[in-house]
Amino acid sequence: MQSKLSDIALIEQTLAGDQSAYADLVKRHQRFVFTLAMRFCKNREDAEEVSQDCFIKAYRSLASFQGQSKFSTWLYSIVYTTSMTFLRKKRVDTDSIDDENTYIQLENQSSGLNNNMAEKRSRSYYLNQAIGQLLPDDAAIITLFYMGEQSLEEIGQTLGIEANTVKVKLFRARQRLKEKLERSLKEEVKELI
Repeated sequence: MQSKLSDIALIEQTLAGDQSAYADLVKRHQRFVFTLAMRFCKNREDAEEVSQDCFIKAYRSLASFQGQSKFSTWLYSIVYTTSMTFLRKKRVDTDSIDDENTYIQLENQSSGLNNNMAEKRSRSYYLNQAIGQLLPDDAAIITLFYMGEQSLEEIGQTLGIEANTVKVKLFRARQRLKEKLERSLKEEVKELI
């Protein structure tokens, strides 16, 4: 079965003309590509569009993949550049997250989802909510490191920066994430009391 094959084997089969091999690659990576695109776009429809664009770009450029890094690192660099290009074209307003109106908008967006109360109280809900409030670069580094389980070097390749710079950015992103979590959990405690 093809899904047990390595990414490299699936790439070779795709380049040999087997379209189902590329479908297996997409299935294998689509969830994380979407998650990463969502971290940048903050909007499901935009993230879906960016994800589709990424897989199309990856397919067209598959022959240029040299295997010097993992396929996932190469693919996530496409997600990063595609997301940044999309955001530049869209010219998203970048208000401070500390701005009360922005916080209300974020609350309204998340409250529009049909999540049950148990999920809202879960750690992952608050973690994802806090990550969603980070700047796109911070969210990307946190997502790549923890969810993508990429090394500092791989993240550096993805973002086009040095591993030491990634280490510093990751440290700072963790600090900002901690602040966001403390703020949102403090509000949750107030609601419970």
